[in-house]
Amino acid sequence: MRRFFAPRDRERGQILVLFTLALVAIISMVGLVLDGGGAFAQRRDEQNAADLGALAGANAYMNASGGVNAKTNAARAAAIAAATRNGYTQGAGGTSVTVNVNLLSSGAEVEVGVTRPHSNSFARIVPGQATWDVSVTAAAIAGSIDTAVGAAPWIMHIDAFNPNGTPKYGPGNPQNFGEINGDYPVGALDLAWTDYNGSNNVNTNEVRGIIDGSNVVVATMDFDQYIGQHNQGNHTALFTDVDSILAGKDVPVPITGPCPPPNQANQGCFKGWAIFHVISAHGGSAKDITGYFLSEFKSSPLTVGECTAAQQAAGQCGLIDYQNAFGALTVRLWK
Repeated sequence: MRRFFAPRDRERGQILVLFTLALVAIISMVGLVLDGGGAFAQRRDEQNAADLGALAGANAYMNASGGVNAKTNAARAAAIAAATRNGYTQGAGGTSVTVNVNLLSSGAEVEVGVTRPHSNSFARIVPGQATWDVSVTAAAIAGSIDTAVGAAPWIMHIDAFNPNGTPKYGPGNPQNFGEINGDYPVGALDLAWTDYNGSNNVNTNEVRGIIDGSNVVVATMDFDQYIGQHNQGNHTALFTDVDSILAGKDVPVPITGPCPPPNQANQGCFKGWAIFHVISAHGGSAKDITGYFLSEFKSSPLTVGECTAAQQAAGQCGLIDYQNAFGALTVRLWK
């Protein structure tokens, strides 16, 4: 006897197939979330280990005795030891710990990479997905403070200092340094923005990157090099950035003055550096930065950031100036 299926029986069969497919999809998604969450947690642990390793390596570079080679070896050993203390030992469980010491114009950058496979619970049902490699990097720098570390993207005038280099406006005499919409400062209480280039228009977003640290300047400032603007921009929005990011901080500021003959009227040529303490900044109609100088004017050109070819050829890369112009050293996470 033949059996005939009613439409309702067919619907039940279709619902069962759809439910089965949906259940497989749901289980797969839950498994992916669980494996992804585990990989994210592992990445966070690895990042902590890499950060601590980079800082330990930079600190060792700063404090190790001997020359650059001895400091480099000490930095590598300290970074690896720190990673091991934090649960990431080279070769254990497929873990890879790499340490690179990159010499800078003054000091070094210690970069630590950590990679370890994450063992999956659900994703392993897919061929080739039994594990995921989770990798992180961190870098810290050690050296004497120069404009590679928090340099201000504005220039101030040499008239803010006495003939002997002492500042006219110290901690007991803070001032509002204004921006009069010029390419360069023309007096003791004037300032202008700079991107440290001097050959193009200053762009607000580019300078904002210097303020928040996302745009790291690599340049060499030479005596009488022009580093002012070309577009006479107030860049009013930048004052808000200075107030929110740099208020309360001490920053190196390039000092400018008259350029060589026959361009003495141009006041945007580099003369040296000074440390400036930022109290606050105000946009709108004020357009000024309130603060004072912490150090004497330093009539000294400084190479910032990477080691130049000339320094490398002379064997000067990685050397730390413990008696540097600003009298300060630093060990800090870089990226």
